[in-house]
Amino acid sequence: MNRNHVFDSNGPDMRLRGTAQQLFEKYLQLGRDATGSGDRVMAEGYFQHAEHYFRILNAMNQAQQQREGGQGQHRRYQPGPDQAGEGGEAGDQPELNGHVNGHAMEAEAEADALQPEPREPA
Repeated sequence: MNRNHVFDSNGPDMRLRGTAQQLFEKYLQLGRDATGSGDRVMAEGYFQHAEHYFRILNAMNQAQQQREGGQGQHRRYQPGPDQAGEGGEAGDQPELNGHVNGHAMEAEAEADALQPEPREPA
């Protein structure tokens, strides 16, 4: 799949068509608009759709980096686990436009907290 792939998206209340980047930006704007008008439920639906296309964009970027790395081209520097620096571990996904709604991020953090710790083999 390439960056110009066109998606048909069935949103919470409408149907949209565009690239992953276009749909991400559109759902983000619709979520902001819904938040501004006081409709928190609709805003959350839009933000969840935006997050979906954000993840698709990340997957496309990772696939592109792997293809470039496999062809002998230079790969973008990514710090190792011991070089993650402040703000989390290496490989953390960037936030959606700086805390778009917080709810999706909080839900992921709660889900991670509920995961049992892996046990070492005896």
